Amino acid sequence: MSRLGSLGARLYRGEVGYDFIGKRKIWYGISILITITAIVGLAVSGLNMGIEFKGGAVFTTPKTSVSVSHAEDLATEASGHQAIVQKLGKGGLRIQISEVDTAKSDQIKHQLSKDLNVPTEKIAADLVGPSWGEQIANKAWTGLGIFMVLVVIYLAIAFEWRMAIAALVALIHDITITVGIYALVGFEVTPGTVIGLLTILGYSLYDTVVVFDSLRESASDITKQTRWTYSEIANRSINGTLVRSINTTVVALLPVAGLLFIGGGVLGAGMLNDISLSLFVGLAAGAYSSIFIATPLVADLKERDPQMKALKKRVLAKRAAAAAKGESAEDEPSDDDFPEDAAPAAAVVGQRQQPPRGHGRTSGKRR
Repeated sequence: MSRLGSLGARLYRGEVGYDFIGKRKIWYGISILITITAIVGLAVSGLNMGIEFKGGAVFTTPKTSVSVSHAEDLATEASGHQAIVQKLGKGGLRIQISEVDTAKSDQIKHQLSKDLNVPTEKIAADLVGPSWGEQIANKAWTGLGIFMVLVVIYLAIAFEWRMAIAALVALIHDITITVGIYALVGFEVTPGTVIGLLTILGYSLYDTVVVFDSLRESASDITKQTRWTYSEIANRSINGTLVRSINTTVVALLPVAGLLFIGGGVLGAGMLNDISLSLFVGLAAGAYSSIFIATPLVADLKERDPQMKALKKRVLAKRAAAAAKGESAEDEPSDDDFPEDAAPAAAVVGQRQQPPRGHGRTSGKRR
């Protein structure tokens, strides 16, 4: 077995682990700092909205020897607006200029023909009206809102309302960070960006649900034992799915990194940046939030429940009594540590006891 696989098995069995829940205030602080930075960047720089949202014109030229930087200067001078120029695979140029109407588009087209020394009829012009762009923006926000509502409803039914709230907070956290990065970097926001954003939200939700499912199974009949608190079981659920989360995140990030850094950076395929940046930032933020935000937040909310408070008192009292006798609270199993459908105590004598995972699931199935 590989080292990573061996580590994953030990994490799952509870032989090793990291106290994510106990140090949750550190992760909350880091997330708040990142979120504030993203909001400040958004407030100061704003989003660089593409012509699909605010209207404009896109001119596509045939092959030309004019450089991208020089073409940007020529297009900006011809239109009076900042132009975005991208080099196409066949040597042509894609010139994007915002806030341009039909009449002005014809003037810019003729001027570009002279400046770039290409025939006017070979320059293709596509116009996008501002009203159409506004409709696209409204539909994007509407779709995002519907997605959030459906997520909360589903999680509240499939799990519980605390997990629904935690997942919603994690999703908002991911959106804020991704949008803030776009504002700070200055990448253009296009419909491709919206598609990428919705994609990473689905991925973030999937990763969160995996941990929640493990937590729900582990916390089944939790009040029937006095060995672990809810937060401790939640922490074991995170550790048990940690290697899986890392593996899926790395595998998902590798092709996206190829799009962003090789396709968009090295090869100059700027149009790939629209979707690849949102995917890259969102996937990383989604993996982070499912581990460091969503589950610790569920534990915080759950520990306020009267039953969980009473359980915590019983667990701490038992440990204090064991410590007073010079014993460990985990040395000897007690009847209330094993519900009726769990494995008998004799089967686990001499082994390190772990939080119950399903209380009666003896098949050894792992999630």
